Amino acid sequence: MNKNIYILLFLLGVLCTPNKFYAQEELNKKPDDDLGNVEDAFQESFYEGMKQKGIENFDRAVESFLKCIELDASVPVLYFELGKSHFKLKNFTEAETALKKAVEKDPDNEWFLDELYGFYVSQNDNDNALKTVKQLIEYHPDYKEDLASLYVRMKRYDEALKILDELDTKKGVSISRDRIRNRVYKLTGRKKDQIKNLKQRVDDNPEKESNYLALIYRYSENNQKEKAFQTAKELLKIKPKSELVHLALYKFYLDDNNAEKAISSMKTVVKSTKIKPDTKLKVLADFISFVGKHPQYEADLMETTALVESVNNSKTLIELGQYYLAKQNKAKALENFEAAYKIEPNNFGVLKNVLLLYIDLKKFDLANKKSSKALENYPSQPLLYLINGVSFNELNAPQKAIDTLEIGLDYIIDDVKMESDFYLQLSKAYTLLNNTNKAKTFSDKAKQLQNSN
Repeated sequence: MNKNIYILLFLLGVLCTPNKFYAQEELNKKPDDDLGNVEDAFQESFYEGMKQKGIENFDRAVESFLKCIELDASVPVLYFELGKSHFKLKNFTEAETALKKAVEKDPDNEWFLDELYGFYVSQNDNDNALKTVKQLIEYHPDYKEDLASLYVRMKRYDEALKILDELDTKKGVSISRDRIRNRVYKLTGRKKDQIKNLKQRVDDNPEKESNYLALIYRYSENNQKEKAFQTAKELLKIKPKSELVHLALYKFYLDDNNAEKAISSMKTVVKSTKIKPDTKLKVLADFISFVGKHPQYEADLMETTALVESVNNSKTLIELGQYYLAKQNKAKALENFEAAYKIEPNNFGVLKNVLLLYIDLKKFDLANKKSSKALENYPSQPLLYLINGVSFNELNAPQKAIDTLEIGLDYIIDDVKMESDFYLQLSKAYTLLNNTNKAKTFSDKAKQLQNSN
């Protein structure tokens, strides 16, 4: 049997697992010509090479493929597999030689060319990569995008843009090509060309929302806010039901001191089913900041917050907590900080806010349990000992308060205010124990620190 057929059947079997045993009967059939022994040795070595390559034993794979080549040096795929195995061993010179040999023996094989092209790219051999990818384009025009990327690597930016323009004209724009294009504009500082290209897209396809959004983004990035704002308003005229445009509009309205329209846009974003939750939460965070400066719009914020079915972004929850804290709405602040803590159980700042709010809201049992557990993870944090001590005092367990407060004192470093609070709580604990002398001693220490500060 012809060796090329053996190899083709094997490769098809590997690619189509679990059907790889379909040709087993034919492959195992005993050859009836004089070359039977050679055929058997060839097959055995080839299969062994593929097996060793499959288990990433590339040294053994190389040995097997070389043995095959000794038996028949005319089979192109042997050099292909040999080159890939050498590459895995970082034998780069040998890998290149083998892959070039495979291409030389089968110059129309796209797989061989693609592997050689990938090798040259990995070695930053741009000249040879360029030569190879141009060969690949003859088989598949899709490789033109690779050619554009390669021109960027070689700093041949005009040639890269020319190819991208050709592809966009023929196939329409694509995200992958836009990434290449934007990289060229960034590397060359051609912001005007970038804007010109985007404006042309709007002119060519005025009904396509994404063209406007891309132009708005680039105008904003280039600090051309007025043009960005104008483009957003144009999009709204053409697509009055557009939701994505409000991601830009609300910021422009805020800058323009148009609170009513800004709030309307923010509500549109939050209600939208087209906008990702993370993006909505960023808008909500801006809304919180805005209402912090303009409290007359708090009712709108409450309404908008209610529209977010499940806020699961810790940053936004923390900002909401801080907002309610500033408004002295400690219950709502605690609600948001607790939600944030569930998402980030290792965030000590959030834990601290939760515990302090427990104390403020007289939830002493919760403060005691959570601070006791927190001390297992943060045994050197004096604030936790103080909160723990306060909760024990409020729960009428003064001796336990004394025990935890005395331990915590050892962890205070250059914090007069905290040290004074510790002494006041110790004074309270000894008062509960009717030990007036000790109570006075610690009360005096606290006053002394307060006066010295």
